Amino acid sequence: MTLQDKNAPLVILFTRLPKPGLTKTRLIPALGPKGAADLQRRMTVHTLDLVQSAARRHGFALEVHYTGGEHADFQQWLGADLEYWQQAPGDLGARMAQAFTSAFERGYRSVVLIGTDCPQLDGNILGEAFSSLESKDLVLGPARDGGYYLVGLRRPCPELFHEITWGTATVLEETLFRAKDAGRSYRQLEMLSDVDRPEDLALWTAISKETAPCSGAERISVIIPTLNEAARIGVILGRVMDEPDVEAIIADGGSTDTTCAIAQGFGATVTRSLPGRGRQMNAGAEIATGTILLFLHADTLLSPGFSHSIRDALKQPDNVAGAFRFRVDKHSPLLAIVEWLTNVRSSAFHEPYGDQGLFLRASTFAEIGGFRAAPVLEDVIIVRALKRMGKIVILPESAVTSARRWQRLGILKTFLLHRGVIMAYAMGASPGTIAVWLNRLGYYPTHKGNLTQIASRESAGERG
Repeated sequence: MTLQDKNAPLVILFTRLPKPGLTKTRLIPALGPKGAADLQRRMTVHTLDLVQSAARRHGFALEVHYTGGEHADFQQWLGADLEYWQQAPGDLGARMAQAFTSAFERGYRSVVLIGTDCPQLDGNILGEAFSSLESKDLVLGPARDGGYYLVGLRRPCPELFHEITWGTATVLEETLFRAKDAGRSYRQLEMLSDVDRPEDLALWTAISKETAPCSGAERISVIIPTLNEAARIGVILGRVMDEPDVEAIIADGGSTDTTCAIAQGFGATVTRSLPGRGRQMNAGAEIATGTILLFLHADTLLSPGFSHSIRDALKQPDNVAGAFRFRVDKHSPLLAIVEWLTNVRSSAFHEPYGDQGLFLRASTFAEIGGFRAAPVLEDVIIVRALKRMGKIVILPESAVTSARRWQRLGILKTFLLHRGVIMAYAMGASPGTIAVWLNRLGYYPTHKGNLTQIASRESAGERG
């Protein structure tokens, strides 16, 4: 711990160790356990940075009050030069009441407590809060969800925190009622938004983009074709939107779940088209603003820093396109063999599949005429066209694809289907005919009917 001036105003920052499954739980349906924990980590660092800057500018003291881990965990994560206190046991109200009581017992005269959920909070608001405490007993920063993002006191008032229904839309109302009942004067600050629910994620995306340093790098447009991907799209977008100079475009083929709403909550652009991965990706490319296009399946997760690797790869004049190594998110001896064979084939013949994250310049994509509007094999067709233009590089980082299809049909059956599809196409079978076969075999259960209609339209066009 460090010695601090007890005459200085004190900011207490409440946070917890970002453990998957135990933090930001209301965002787990959209981000997944790891994604929600990663958001907690980034928002804590964001808030700590602004508070430290304000503390240096205005002379505030700062304490980090933690839960969910040990003292050493937080020193390793946030730095050893901060003053740390473990939160008291009990519910949120009991922990906040004890934090204030302890601070006043140690001699602090005005104390403001904040969490890490409000990215709009800044040093000016903290300064306004302490100014308010010069004449008021209580200061509150109301949140749009009915709670508050900041609470400040100039003397203990434990009744403000007892028997409050935390996590509901009535927290602020209940707190103000208790303040009036106790005869405490108060002031409310500007109303801001917390980031607690999937629909709040756009706010975090916008603010994190604003505060990120401008790299001057080429913009990458990540185009993701979707059809009822609500269970996974949040995880994918969480990784994509964390990269610098990147935009996300959801090209939806008619989802009936919350895929589009979740995507918009992340700040992604949503466009709708006729179903079919090729058509959808072409629709996404039409509205892309980046000079580089990355076509990413909705069940494929790239490694952090993928945008830098893509830009570096396309700086090489011989590389017209590229993709990542193939990996599946489940482990088994058979899947390990599949991964090895896929990577050997794609590296030796420079023919990656679509679930390896195909990227190329927008000008190159326009030159080859985009994807063929085929129900299947759109990736094979475009990759073979690109090979005639130059080299397709396979990057060492992995694109991690969901094993859901392998698990549903069986690893061996899925592998043989893949081989059979490539052989049938090489022998002259049309993508439409192959799509009908795959539908009958149950390979595309969520696309059944859609792909059959696409195949019929394609066959009619070929006959015409």
